Amino acid sequence: MPRDSVAMTPEDIIELYRRVGPEWARTRSRRLFEKGWLDRFRAHLPTSGTHHSVLDLGCGSGRPLAAYLAERGAHVTGVDTAPELLEQFREHVPGGRTVEADMRGLDLRERFDGILAWDSVFHLDPDTQRAMFLVFATHAAPRAALMFTSGHRAGEAWGEVAGEKVYHASLDPGEYRTLLDGAGFDTLAYVPEDPDCGGHTVWLARRRG
Repeated sequence: MPRDSVAMTPEDIIELYRRVGPEWARTRSRRLFEKGWLDRFRAHLPTSGTHHSVLDLGCGSGRPLAAYLAERGAHVTGVDTAPELLEQFREHVPGGRTVEADMRGLDLRERFDGILAWDSVFHLDPDTQRAMFLVFATHAAPRAALMFTSGHRAGEAWGEVAGEKVYHASLDPGEYRTLLDGAGFDTLAYVPEDPDCGGHTVWLARRRG
């Protein structure tokens, strides 16, 4: 992080997405370059049952990721702190459920077949990211799939959302593996800066059953 930058807190990020969320959602790519990973995620959901439950942490407007999963039979619960984005989620994911809440320390007292945290957890500082693995474990059913994005190396950086600076952080990949293992997940795939997914660094794991 540049020395002359002012540190952004999670509360600042919440306020930012509440303010610029509608513009961000309007310009968000609909190309669904994430399709390959979403299909891998779906393939690792527990096989029992006809409809899978998916928890989408930092769901935004629900389009295109949650909408894609819902169109293929998933019951998606979207969690976000921006009511403006949750309103769009309800429009884009008919039949989905929304929860206006902070993912930090979340406890919905239920478990899901899949947990998705795409472009969300990496807005948290390193210590808070470490604590998120308890949130993942608390909400994961046996053999649940977990997919999230991170940076490809440890550090902090600034990105941009709707023309405004936004904070990002990442742990070392080895630490993510250790945290997954400690939370009861087996790492199934890890691809840093995937060229087929817009340069995203993607993790796919499964809760041990």
